Amino acid sequence: MTTAKRDTYTPETLLTVAVRVFNERGYDGTSMEHLSKAAGISKSSIYHHVAGKEELLRRAVSRALDGLFGILDEPGATQGRAIERVEYVTRRTVDVLIAELPYVTLLLRVRGNTKTERWAMERRREFDQRVTDLLKAAVADGDLRSDVDIRLVTRLLFGMVNSLVEWYRPLPDGGVDGQRLADTLVRVAFEGMRSSR
Repeated sequence: MTTAKRDTYTPETLLTVAVRVFNERGYDGTSMEHLSKAAGISKSSIYHHVAGKEELLRRAVSRALDGLFGILDEPGATQGRAIERVEYVTRRTVDVLIAELPYVTLLLRVRGNTKTERWAMERRREFDQRVTDLLKAAVADGDLRSDVDIRLVTRLLFGMVNSLVEWYRPLPDGGVDGQRLADTLVRVAFEGMRSSR
């Protein structure tokens, strides 16, 4: 007597496949059929794990957002001078980006076409605002220049960090050491902004 092949996919492995396909095809360009083919399982097997592709999207962007927001609760982000905290947050943001590269890439590509995408964009704005507040505190402390627009600085800072998803590759693939990357980014970003007091 032969038994039917059991679905060996877990929610986590299915999520990994979905994120890869979303990043390759775009979320809007991905159907359940695409996910089924990429995973090598039936659509009904996917529905056994999730309600649909938007649930997969929410799980994926939640993973990236949880990593980013987790940084803000770490001692390095909550203790010490504001300049030290914002540099810490910037370094750790690079760490999270590297550790969760496919998930952060997907987060940065959402465009607001679905409820989940709008929620993710709102959470990203909230994270950016928290960093803006740290930069403002560093200016108030006299550690950062007061002659620059802090909201613009926040956008430029995260423009640098977020651009990593387009070109960063881990070392085994001939890429760059993550620690060196984070240190260089912080040095470039903050040396020009520090006050000369």
